[in-house]
Amino acid sequence: MGTLEGRGAGGLYTARGAAPHTVLATGAIPSKMPGMARKISPRRRSGIVLPSAEETSLTGQVLIAMPAMGDPRFSQSVIYLCAHTSEGAMGIVVNRPLSTPSFEELLVQLKVDPVPPARVIRLCSGGPVDNARGFVLHTSDWTDSASLRVDESLALTASLDILKAIATGGGPRKGVLALGYAGWGPGQLDIEMQQNAWLTAPPDMDVIFDQDHETKWRRSLAKLRIDPLLLSSTAGRA
Repeated sequence: MGTLEGRGAGGLYTARGAAPHTVLATGAIPSKMPGMARKISPRRRSGIVLPSAEETSLTGQVLIAMPAMGDPRFSQSVIYLCAHTSEGAMGIVVNRPLSTPSFEELLVQLKVDPVPPARVIRLCSGGPVDNARGFVLHTSDWTDSASLRVDESLALTASLDILKAIATGGGPRKGVLALGYAGWGPGQLDIEMQQNAWLTAPPDMDVIFDQDHETKWRRSLAKLRIDPLLLSSTAGRA
């Protein structure tokens, strides 16, 4: 569950601290994530015929793990979906904080001035795929040519320019730097939805960007008026 088929999203920077001897590389986020398997029809896996991606796209929505989630990597996880197409899906886990490296340590490693920065953003573990690659999930009031605008409110950027802007006191109003991401191959997330592995909900800026990580999963369920103690393995969309 949640493992991208291929070598990752490509063109994104990496940071020391997530994995040994990694370096930061810049580049734009592609509209399609290379490396996703195309051998199996996205509308037919395991004998299940799925609706088209256009009918079921969850891009810009939040995935909330069901209490019975069988994959420990995603237990009680809250994931913002940046892309969901027939090619697969990609999202950022927003409730797995990282204590190291700090934002200031990252800037030092990348030789980004000024240090100490005028402002900082928090770091999180964005998922189990390519956890040496970095992504800034942020409000769309700031974007550049390397940004992927997910919707009217949020964007994903992988250039050094956003770190420079934040360090000097500018940049987006809110942001989080994620190392790694959650990825799904063609049709995989659709099947997991049919298997009731996830609930979906509109994004909540407080849940995505605040630092009260331990309560994000419960708060996300509470916004759907769901008590996790009463929630069974059957679910529907919000």
